[in-house]
Amino acid sequence: MSMRHAPRLARPGRLAWLLGLLALLGLASLGVGAGRVGFGDAWGWLAAGGHAADPHAAMVLERLRLPRLIAALAVGAALGLAGVLLQTVTRNPLAEAGLLGVNSGAAFAVALGLSLLGQLGLPGQMAWALGGALTGSVLVLLLARAGEGEASPLRLVLAGIALTATCHGLMAFLLLSRQDSLDQFRFWVMGSLARLTPSLLWTGLPVLAAGALACLPLRRPLAALTLGDDQARGLGLNPERIRLLAVLAAGVLAGASVALVGPVAFLGLVAPYFARALGGIAVGVQLVFSAVFGALLLLAADIAARVLVAPFEAPASAVLAVVGAPLVIWMVRSDALLSLTRTGAEG
Repeated sequence: MSMRHAPRLARPGRLAWLLGLLALLGLASLGVGAGRVGFGDAWGWLAAGGHAADPHAAMVLERLRLPRLIAALAVGAALGLAGVLLQTVTRNPLAEAGLLGVNSGAAFAVALGLSLLGQLGLPGQMAWALGGALTGSVLVLLLARAGEGEASPLRLVLAGIALTATCHGLMAFLLLSRQDSLDQFRFWVMGSLARLTPSLLWTGLPVLAAGALACLPLRRPLAALTLGDDQARGLGLNPERIRLLAVLAAGVLAGASVALVGPVAFLGLVAPYFARALGGIAVGVQLVFSAVFGALLLLAADIAARVLVAPFEAPASAVLAVVGAPLVIWMVRSDALLSLTRTGAEG
């Protein structure tokens, strides 16, 4: 049954169901993984307020699985928010961080850091990736404004495609010239939550929180922008400034996410689509539902990555890619463009 023809619940009811499912997946995330710590240990640890009689179980839950759970929720929500921002400002239902050069900027920066320094620890990878993502966002804005001086949706997409192609070429040259850096880059670019440490997580969470808070004042301006630039100007808004702030906020969200777990494909594209299908087209509602869907999808992918090839792990990004490609085809066949182009200024 198509989601558009499914029985309609009130938005609070739909959101409550999604949050309940998110809570169940969170418990599953704590109870699934390599080793002898299972659901009973996770439930006992939760019931005891974060304390476990078994020191090994406490270590696994507190230092390994809980940080992964928090990271999946935070990164998934951040990529969902970034997807809504980018799809709204580009008026393209297939836009995501990879389209506007954020992911490629982060990947190129990590490759450059490895080439210059030889090795990067996890904090170093995060710093280089975040810096590259933000630099990529700024370069896309500058390229889009070149000539005409206005960053239109089409110019943003074209600038992002050009920057992505350039970064990929330079990245290949850097990595081929330094074979010793290739293995570390391969591990980072796979996109996995397995390498997260509590210290790295607490470093990235404030950046993600800042990006999420930046979405709040953009909610109504973006809703006006969906009506068209002329209507937005008639309401006293500056469309170019709105796009500038939205792309920078998306750069912070996606950049910090890529820095924490590596590039994650499809999530920022698929989560906003499901948000529109269940939550409606109002921008504010899209942001809420897309954040929840993003957290759900990444958490489910991380759990599947631990189960599918146990006792080994598959990268969560690989699971999302396998599922995401058919979803994108289904989205196109389901006329995702219609869901995006209906006006939604009520958000």
